[in-house]
Amino acid sequence: MTDKYKLAFSEEARELVVELESALLKLDADPQDQEVVGRAFRALHTIKGSGAMFGFDDIAGFAHHLETAFDRLRRGELTATSSLVNLALAASDQIKVMLDAASGSGQVDADRNATILEQLRQLSGVAEDPLKSDCAATPAGRVSPAGPAQNWRIRFRPSREMLLNGTNPALLIGELRAMGDLKLEADTSKVPLLAEMEPANCYLAWEMVLATTSGAEEIRDVFIFVEGDSEVLVEAAKPAVSQAEAATISDGRQQNSSLRVSVDKLDELVNLVGELVTVQARLDEVAARSDDPDVLEIAESVGRLTAALRENSISIRLLPLKSTFERFRRLVHDLGAELHKEVELTIEGAETELDKTVIDQLKDPLVHLIRNAMDHGIESPEARIAAGKPARARIHLSAEHSGANVLVRVGDDGRGLDVEAVRRRAVEQGLITADARLTEPEILSLILSPGFSTARTVTDISGRGVGMDVVRRSLETLRGSVEVESKPGAGLTVTLRLPLTLAIIDGLLVRVGKSHFVLPLANSLECVELTRQDIEESHGRHVANVRGRIIPYIRLSEYLRMATDRPEREQIMLMETEHGHYGFVVDQVLGDHQTVIKNLGRLYRNVQEVSGATILGNGSVALILDPERLVQSAVQSISQERSGLRRARQKSKFGQTFDSEGKQDRCNVK
Repeated sequence: MTDKYKLAFSEEARELVVELESALLKLDADPQDQEVVGRAFRALHTIKGSGAMFGFDDIAGFAHHLETAFDRLRRGELTATSSLVNLALAASDQIKVMLDAASGSGQVDADRNATILEQLRQLSGVAEDPLKSDCAATPAGRVSPAGPAQNWRIRFRPSREMLLNGTNPALLIGELRAMGDLKLEADTSKVPLLAEMEPANCYLAWEMVLATTSGAEEIRDVFIFVEGDSEVLVEAAKPAVSQAEAATISDGRQQNSSLRVSVDKLDELVNLVGELVTVQARLDEVAARSDDPDVLEIAESVGRLTAALRENSISIRLLPLKSTFERFRRLVHDLGAELHKEVELTIEGAETELDKTVIDQLKDPLVHLIRNAMDHGIESPEARIAAGKPARARIHLSAEHSGANVLVRVGDDGRGLDVEAVRRRAVEQGLITADARLTEPEILSLILSPGFSTARTVTDISGRGVGMDVVRRSLETLRGSVEVESKPGAGLTVTLRLPLTLAIIDGLLVRVGKSHFVLPLANSLECVELTRQDIEESHGRHVANVRGRIIPYIRLSEYLRMATDRPEREQIMLMETEHGHYGFVVDQVLGDHQTVIKNLGRLYRNVQEVSGATILGNGSVALILDPERLVQSAVQSISQERSGLRRARQKSKFGQTFDSEGKQDRCNVK
């Protein structure tokens, strides 16, 4: 069997283990939920059957015992006790160990396997030897769950190379037969003449009708490891289906087929599309200077195709956060048992999609946040009851889209943070001076500083002052940001702002002096003019009146300390930020720009306001600005200026402060 198929089985099996753990934890909370029992059973059934099909007999045999126990649970012969759920969780851990060993990482403790199976036998009565059982056959005594059977039409045409990859179609058919009454007919239309036949190739296909109480998802699970290379069609059969109709199935109905592709290939595809976008921008430059209508038409066509290809390549990399979120149910369960705390994990927005690269780097920050919430934020059941709270605490994990970003929040209903305690601790650790004047959000952000911890003692869970710093550094690597909100006695919420993708974005190209910059188009609202008269009417303050609404703005030439002449008419790009609507004053807005993001070197590693760079059509480089960081930096600067003003006014009877150019200080901006 090729390594490709072993890797495919390993990846799918790990996802099934996550599904199994999620179902087990829900079953622990509601032992009577038969739907959850069915979810756990299907996951085990698929791991067992596919493991046997791909030659992982040890995993198949181990999962077979668990599957039989959960089949008895489905039939009401067993009760979903906490002991059984905990044992099944231990078994899922062991399956992960076996998967690691199969990939060459670590070894399996055979004694541990035997101990788990012996405990399972004592709890459930499962006593058969998996090595002597047919893992694809129906376990002894299995009956279908109660409910009316439904007929399903199934077409299965394996790939020609299926036998070469070590897959046996007969085992898949045996899986289907175990689910109910199966009628099948072989399709031999693709079988060649004997002289042209390759003995190792598979030429057969099968048309089947399965009467079962199982659903379409359970039937497709049988083909989960081969559907990418094979033709698989599952649909509900009509009440009356003639034999001729049953054999006539359109090849265009493969709605649910999928193909696994390595991340490296996807990365290469996105990189090539990025280079194509850069070349297309160059073509637009050439076409704009040309009077040839044919060149202009070609440039427009290439632009449309490039934009469509860009959107398609990015969408391929987007995955829902569900699998990542579900993994943390087990973490919360185990930490709750270790800390003797009752905690429920609730999930919202798990269908939100994010770039796979971002998802992979998001796992560690979320682990740190949940561990800190469990150890520091959530009180003991006794303390919660004394405070008038329910003994069972809650951690809420959510995700939602916000323009070109995704907001991932981790919140709890624990004790929250004491702002003054955080301040005192920061002074003790030398992070701030005793007379530092900070706003509440600035004080709360100190918990993200390296080495900061409010814990006086170090535990196995947290208290070493490394967790929250890891969160901050991880988010900076992803060009994201972290925000902390706390309500003393009511809980803490940490919001992670993440870019939807790290590859290509829709940008707005602007000019300041002779330099070009890119602002994210997703945050943009509108563009308005800023005249000298507007500046005079605002009395030097950095605000603009936009249809009766006062909007603060940042003049990029001043903020970036660029020595440029101010034009007679400037333009304000209004953008939506976490601090409300803000304007960014530029010399000229040049228009939309498909922006291929290039990482900056070490020289810019501490420049938070710049999130990357891109190459323009003429070969020059434009920096990509981060509006959120720009506004955040400006707000902090204003706060510091106001603190300085208060101290200055104590020494002066005059109430105005002017900067070195004689203009009124922009701290007047609300």
